[in-house]
Amino acid sequence: DNMNTLVSNILCLSPRLTQSLSDILYHKTKGNPLFFCQLMISLNREGLLSVSLSRRRWEWDEEKIQMRKIPDNVAFFFSKMINELSEDVRTALRVMSCFGSSAKISLIETLEQALNSPLARYLDVAVSEGLLTKSDGRYHFVHDRVQEAAYDIMKS
Repeated sequence: DNMNTLVSNILCLSPRLTQSLSDILYHKTKGNPLFFCQLMISLNREGLLSVSLSRRRWEWDEEKIQMRKIPDNVAFFFSKMINELSEDVRTALRVMSCFGSSAKISLIETLEQALNSPLARYLDVAVSEGLLTKSDGRYHFVHDRVQEAAYDIMKS
């Protein structure tokens, strides 16, 4: 019920309309809130969850969402997301992952000069992808699993 309330609120639709979608999302994410949020973003980007201007509401394709394969765990999901980004964004995430869960923007600016690379611009892409947040003069990974996934791509 909590998942359906959340989906209903996000999509501004009555809970009876969102129940079947909520059930699918709960099954796929096992109720993990971070995984759920990232899956909703991903479904929207892929066009499986979109706004219908003619109907003035959100619509989705339950069958395609049900059939969509997603990784069994959050870490693999984030690794997949990171690997789909441009090489420049992946490199910026790798660099930031070496500093832990967050890094000061002033540090990123210093690294930009030393590396002659616009790291902040690439990290801002990661912010728009939902992998980082930017607040209080710092970039923050949204979850330790995202930081681990960014760090682990150095090994591959």
